[in-house]
Parts: sequence; structure tokens; C-alpha cells
Amino acid sequence: MGELELMRTFVRVVERGSLSAVAREAELGQATVSRHLKDLETVVGAALLQRTTRRLALTEAGAQYYERAKIVLGLIEQTHEEIRTSHARPGGVIRLSCTSAFGVLHLCRILFAFQDKYPRMRIDLGLTDERIDLVKDGADLVVRMGTLNDSGLVARRLGQARRVLVASPDYLARHGEPRRPRDLVKHNGIRFAGLAGGGELRLTNGAGKTETVPFGGDFQADLGLALREAFLAGRGLGPAHYWLVADLLEAGRLKIVLPEYRLEPVPFHVLAVPGRTKLARVRLLIDFLANEVAAVPGMIG
Repeated sequence: MGELELMRTFVRVVERGSLSAVAREAELGQATVSRHLKDLETVVGAALLQRTTRRLALTEAGAQYYERAKIVLGLIEQTHEEIRTSHARPGGVIRLSCTSAFGVLHLCRILFAFQDKYPRMRIDLGLTDERIDLVKDGADLVVRMGTLNDSGLVARRLGQARRVLVASPDYLARHGEPRRPRDLVKHNGIRFAGLAGGGELRLTNGAGKTETVPFGGDFQADLGLALREAFLAGRGLGPAHYWLVADLLEAGRLKIVLPEYRLEPVPFHVLAVPGRTKLARVRLLIDFLANEVAAVPGMIG
């Protein structure tokens, strides 16, 4: 095996922190990955990793080699891409992560349009409502909602997602429709699990007056699509991203509660590891997302 491939294996092992994870990722046996590392250490003439049964740790030489290897591999990939794009239409693999609900309801359609425009592009889409580590998970981009706290990543703002209080007509017929924020305490709340401050709602009226009311109930979920089903089933009322329920509101299957009040919108960004933004295919998708996400129902500037 060439030294560049050994180098790639080494870099991924450092980033993932696990030989078995890299073996699964590369569809190789763990013994093969271990042999690649030993072969690289033979070529370099120094130990790069300290291996124990519990963890992997870089040696001083390994830390130096890792930093240089990332630069070398990045330059090679960038050079190959520049040559390809100068002689042919843009192409290559883009690994992208997004929340499940937005991915299923909106992002897939956007990515299909991107591939129609650039037929040589290959998309590897990962859908999860857990926050991923772009480097560790090998992603080029992640579409993320909420406040950013990832230092060292490049962020492009896509807009803000409007939120609304919703319930099914059946639920409101059975339990009555709230007329003011304090009426919400009498209702069963549908909540997104793990959301900071989820035990209360802050609602602002057209005059700018904000009211905070307690909010609780007997059902919460960590997946937006599950909340959508709970609203449809008449299990209660609660806040939802407008893009999550826009089609159901239009069809009359859900109804906005307290429409004269608004909830704080949620920021939308696409994030990238700095080195990945040097690749033409990644820049093209970022620009495409910035344009297309703005047209998703409920997105505001």
C-alpha cells in the first residue's frame, strides 16, 4: 500500500480515536488497519501512536506527523479537485449531516435539485438529531439549528426558523382553545426532549409584551417527526418549527394556537471544517443551500 493511503488511515484513526471505527468506515478488518499503522511507523522510522487496551495516544512524533499529514492530504485533495473542475463539470462526494425531520421534509428535495444541476456530485447524507463532531464523523458539512458553540468551524447563516404553537382541531374541540398565554397551563404540552428551558414558554404579542408561562405534559420526544405525529394524533399542543408542520396547517390537519403571539425564532446555519471550504464542491453546496433554504416555509432572514 502507498504511503499516502497509510497516511490517510493514520489521520482517520487519530480523528476517530478507534481502530475498529476506522475499520468499519473503510470496510476493512481491524487487523488490516493495525497493520497499516505499523507499516507507516516503519516508513517514518518512529512510533506514532501509543496503544493500550483502553485508548490510543499520539506520541510526540505522532502529533507532529498528524499535523503535517492533514496539510498534505488537504493539499492533494484540493489539487485534484481544482484539476477536475478546470477540465470537467464539478463532481465528487460531499458528506452532509442534518436533523432527521428537516432532512426528510425539506433537505432531500434541495439535494436532489443540487444533483440535477451538478450530475457528477455524490451525496452521503447522515440524518440524526444528535450533535455530531464533523472531524470525528468525517462530515464535510452539517446543517444545524440553534445557538452555535463550535469554535473553529466555519459558519454560514441560512436564516431563522419561525416557530408556532399548534394543535389538532380534534384536540382543541375536546379541550378548548386557549385565548391568552396563561390558558396554556390547563393544557397537555408536547415537548422536544432535552431542550434547555423546555419547561416554560415565552410568548410575545404584537405590542412587544412578553409573557412567560409554565409548560409541561405527558409526552416528549427527541425526534421532530415524532412530535409531528403527536400533534396529529391530538395528544396535546406545543411549539413547532413552521417548516415541520406547514403542510399540515395548509391542509387543516393542524391549527395555530394563539396566532397573535410569537415565539423566539431559531437560527439556522451550515457549518464546515475550515479546510473543507477550500474544495469547490463544498463551496458550491454551501451557496446552493443558502439560496434554497431561504425558500423553505417559515424561514425568515
